[in-house]
Amino acid sequence: MIKAAIIGATGYTGAELVRLLRCHPEVTLTDLTTQSYVGQSFADVYPHFQDQVTQVCCAQDLSAIAGEADVLFLALPHGLSVPWVVEARRLGKKVIDLGADFRFRQVQTYEQWYHVTHEAPELLSEAVYGLPELHRASIRQASIIGNPGCYPTASMLAMAPLLGQGLIDEGRIIIDAKSGVSGAGRKAVLGSLYAEVNENVKPYGVATHRHTPEIEQEASRLAGSDQAIKLSFTPHLMPMTRGILATVYMDLRPEADVTAAQVRERYQAFYAGETFVHVMDEGVWPQTKWSYGSNHAFIGVTVDRRTRRVIVASAIDNLIKGASGQAIQNMNLLFDLPETIGLTMSGIYP
Repeated sequence: MIKAAIIGATGYTGAELVRLLRCHPEVTLTDLTTQSYVGQSFADVYPHFQDQVTQVCCAQDLSAIAGEADVLFLALPHGLSVPWVVEARRLGKKVIDLGADFRFRQVQTYEQWYHVTHEAPELLSEAVYGLPELHRASIRQASIIGNPGCYPTASMLAMAPLLGQGLIDEGRIIIDAKSGVSGAGRKAVLGSLYAEVNENVKPYGVATHRHTPEIEQEASRLAGSDQAIKLSFTPHLMPMTRGILATVYMDLRPEADVTAAQVRERYQAFYAGETFVHVMDEGVWPQTKWSYGSNHAFIGVTVDRRTRRVIVASAIDNLIKGASGQAIQNMNLLFDLPETIGLTMSGIYP
């Protein structure tokens, strides 16, 4: 059995890791750490785990926890993962960071957008960006995984089949994305209050959102471009608990003469054999409700012949495929398990 510790278990992504891993046939949970609930039963913090999870929330004793576990899941705010990764590497353990600290190849990019000094930039070259549909082979060989952000996951799945193919103008990409409130985490902030969110839709982080450079980095890598891709990314907060819908607009190159059916065929071929990515038939557009509570992503694609623009919509659950489910997908690869094990559940509907 794989011994797994969750660092930061009492946030939303941590709680989803607990929910999914407790049913994983190859995993046993060791430590569930917290800063706010030390000494309390995890089932008291989240009562829906009554009689299912018996662990008591513990303090973040780095050496003891890292020494006992085979894999560490870090569900921490940015800037706090480095000591855990350094210790895990010293002990030869696997680590999956659900924060931003190991997603970037260039430390300058991370420090510029997150306003934090990275304490172990030499380890960035060892970390693998954990989007399995794009980097499966590298993930299998890694010991440090930078688990992608939720918006970048939805956005990259929507763009990947066309990047580097000579069909689109990669300097003119626009991403319009919407997210449920759980993406803001389990903390009391004004913008997440019910009265602020209910019956309201608002853009935020316009031209400044921290997921922008992450999307640009991975898009540039996949495109194989010598010049970094710059794109427009605008997120919106929706009056719903969970889910992300990213709509991506990509202009066709002047010489590109393709139909919606031909572009859809490219998507179907690109994701052929992928259990968790579903390319929808013509005229069928994804809804966040389809992925609710699951690790599945749904993609719709067409070509607007009038504007010569490819339009792609991608729907995921921000807490599952956008965080905890994808982290487990990465763990399965790290330990040479079937990639889908522990993640075969369908979405909850309605």
